[in-house]
Parts: sequence; C-alpha cells; structure tokens
Amino acid sequence: MADSRDSITVTTVADGVARIRWEGAPTTDALRHEVAAALTEHSRVEALVAIDDAAGQRAATWAGLHREGVRRSVDDDGEQSDHVVYARLVTDAPVQEPGGFRALLNSFLPRKRAIAQMLVRDTEGRVLLCRLTYKRDWDLPGGVVEVGESPRVAVQREVEEELGLQIEPRGLVLTDWLPPWGGWDDAVCLVFDGGTHPTSVLAGVVMQEREIRDVRFCTLEEVDELAADFTARRVRAAVGGTEAYTESGR
Repeated sequence: MADSRDSITVTTVADGVARIRWEGAPTTDALRHEVAAALTEHSRVEALVAIDDAAGQRAATWAGLHREGVRRSVDDDGEQSDHVVYARLVTDAPVQEPGGFRALLNSFLPRKRAIAQMLVRDTEGRVLLCRLTYKRDWDLPGGVVEVGESPRVAVQREVEEELGLQIEPRGLVLTDWLPPWGGWDDAVCLVFDGGTHPTSVLAGVVMQEREIRDVRFCTLEEVDELAADFTARRVRAAVGGTEAYTESGR
C-alpha cells in the first residue's frame, strides 16, 4: 500500500512560508507529520481549500491548521473560485494542549455579529429615533458590538459617540435575531432599556456628523412611518415588553 504522504506536497511560496497540498484523502497522521516537518524550516504552513470541499476543510482542521478566512478569486475562465485559507504558525500552541485545542476550535466555530441598541423614551412614551447618514430609514440609537466588548458597554459607548448623551443602560428588554439580508450575514440585536427622560434631553444632543442626520422622539405611528418594517416591529416588541425574544421583530 502506498504511503498516504505520497499524495501530499509542500512548496515554499514565500520567505518562511510553505504551502501544503494533497490529493485524495490522506490520513490525519500523514498531514500532521508533513505540517510539523514543514514548520522545522518555515514559520508558517498554509493550505488553500476550495470553499465547497467539506472533506478537505475537515482534513485541514484535523491536521491542526487554523481557519483564517476566505480568499476570493476569479479563475482564467472568469469564474469565481473561492478558497478557505488555513494555516499553522510555528508559535501556535500544540493541539494536544488545552489552549492549543481551544484556539483551533475558535478559528472555525461560527461567530455571530452582535448589535446593541438602546430604547430611550420621553415622558409621553415616545421613542428616541435617529436618522442615519448611510440609509434612509430611521433606527434606534446604538451600533455594532466590537470584538471583546460587552454589549452593555457597546450601547453606552455608541449613544455617547453618536449623540453625545451619557445614558446608563438598564436591563435587557429584547433579543431580536436578524436573518441574512441585503448582503449582511445574520446578527443578534440586543435592545437595552435607556429609561424615561424629559424631552429637553434633546437639547444636550451633539450629533456625530458622519453617522447621524437627525434625532427626535417619535410616536409608535411615526416609528412605523420612518423606520424599516423590521425595525418598527422590533421597537413595538421592545415597548410592549411581552416578548423577551423575537426574530426580525416577530
């Protein structure tokens, strides 16, 4: 029986960088052996696996290569030919160690985009909405949660950056899942209670010109008119307080 390593090739593609390729289904031990051998002379070993090659992606993972992302490209015939980039660095912790195994898992397990928004109302029960510069629809104040940032910290930061208001977020009033839409991946929107404030709070607003065109308190009927339908549903669900979880406001 031929050694499964016969189907594996390792080529130096840049200073300190090796690229590993294989045909068929080499054993995990064979791939790991070749990766380890390449790292004795290189600081990085990488593999490019076709995005629709599930077996190849499993093989790369079992060999201890971390998923780094997708390299988009077009072949000579003008067809899109995307590949998943996998790599292992000489400084990566061994997969046999708990930290190394967790880092490997962390590289390919799903990640969910998180958005944190704040529900701020005035004494008449109207809802604070912002008119954004990059879309026509109005929305609740807030924004994307940064990597390693807590959603509570994120929404307080966003409200201060966008509106110049320092409002301490209270409890979570709604978790709303947003399906993929218009080029966006799916996301989870967390709506925090920003409390009730006098209308005069608007006098202290300092709008971030790059993102905010206007801000005002709106009735629910005005929310329906000014906001996207899924945003209006989310606002009504948050105001109603009867649902802790919705999907696109439903």
